[in-house]
Amino acid sequence: MRPNVIVVFTDQQRWDTVGPFTPNLDAMARRGTQATVALTPQPVCAPARAALQTGRYPTTTGVYRNGRVLPPEERTLAHHFGAAGYATGYIGKWHLAGTEPVPEDRRGGYRSWLAANALEHTSDAYRTIVYDEANEPVLLPGYRSDALVDAAVRFVADHADEPFYLFLSLLEPHHQNEVDNYPAPDGYEERYQGRWMPPDLAALGGTAHQHMGGYLGQVKRLDEGLGRLLDALRSLDLLDDTIVAYTSDHGNHFKTRNGEYKRSCHDASLRVPLALRGPGFDGGGAISRPVSTLDLPPTLLEAAGLPVPSDMQGRSFLPLVRDPRGASWPEEVFFQVSESEVGRGIRTSRWKYYAVAENAHPWDDPGAPAYREQALYDLENDPHELVNLAGYASHAGVSAELRDRLVRRIAEAEGASPAIEPAVARVGREQAMPDPEVRLRGPKPVRYGHQPRSTP
Repeated sequence: MRPNVIVVFTDQQRWDTVGPFTPNLDAMARRGTQATVALTPQPVCAPARAALQTGRYPTTTGVYRNGRVLPPEERTLAHHFGAAGYATGYIGKWHLAGTEPVPEDRRGGYRSWLAANALEHTSDAYRTIVYDEANEPVLLPGYRSDALVDAAVRFVADHADEPFYLFLSLLEPHHQNEVDNYPAPDGYEERYQGRWMPPDLAALGGTAHQHMGGYLGQVKRLDEGLGRLLDALRSLDLLDDTIVAYTSDHGNHFKTRNGEYKRSCHDASLRVPLALRGPGFDGGGAISRPVSTLDLPPTLLEAAGLPVPSDMQGRSFLPLVRDPRGASWPEEVFFQVSESEVGRGIRTSRWKYYAVAENAHPWDDPGAPAYREQALYDLENDPHELVNLAGYASHAGVSAELRDRLVRRIAEAEGASPAIEPAVARVGREQAMPDPEVRLRGPKPVRYGHQPRSTP
């Protein structure tokens, strides 16, 4: 019997919110499998979503920035599960159609539909408007994330007697665009305001001190919704037969790295929660090697016993679950950046290396033939990415090796090998000289639950 599959997908959730504010997700991660270093392939909404639906890079699908439409010929998880006899459903935010409501031929093959292309524009915190299969508007009662979880519970109950695949796409903890605020349920912002601040935001400022209470309040309510969904599966005797994956499209740097919330090379933008439970994942422990959410589609298909299409550019990380020490796996994750700049980078357990196409148009150009090294971070000694080592002679050897790796990864993903110029030379960091024995190794893994604690 093939397992059911549910993907719980949040919007703009930082990786380090897991644990202190999410006891249900933390418990799921500890009992199942957690990827302790999971990165999005592109830290902006539509490209990340296209990648998660297809297992293909944003430049491959053509959805390399917001406003691009997922081509109808692209095969999504819904197509693959549907062809295997699964009931398929999509609930929440889509952001891959370019129009509202979403025509049937732009729904990525999902049969059951209760969604909006841009949910942040069709709803607010206590008024959730989505569209059904006939493109009729539907008002869902309750706080927005609660309303969507309620709809997911109804889908599960309606399809309890057949295999199903459900993608639940929540808007929180994204800001409400027109007011640039993070509206949490009544009383939740007050509970968390001033309780905790991630070290990178404490050092860099931005808008975090204004918004962190509401943001964490949204995260807390999301976690309560996850708990209700898991309870529903348990009550229907489906919990042991259902794979549940939880992740996000990108993080949030709260206007510290540029003028908005994402679209940067930093872990605050790139790093997301990723945890799975159910058949194939229970008792899997922690995956410490960096993985991409691009790897989630092939992982889910393999876990369900379905073939992984050869044109998927992600790779299943089930071998890491089964044999974390012996499995063959790349040392780095490749990522792309658009809209703020045309950037390419890799992230290993220890190093972050990033280059920008200085002459490319950040909105119009999906890629470029030439880049310049812009950032190098030693994540073992500078986990919050506060000291950029690019251009210093002390780290020229590390940069050169990572530069070669990045060129190879760009060629694999995009089919062309660009030139990457070294960063402009800088002086003044002789104290940053690495130990001669240091190689490109990473730090010991950190479990989700080992984050600073706060009142739930």
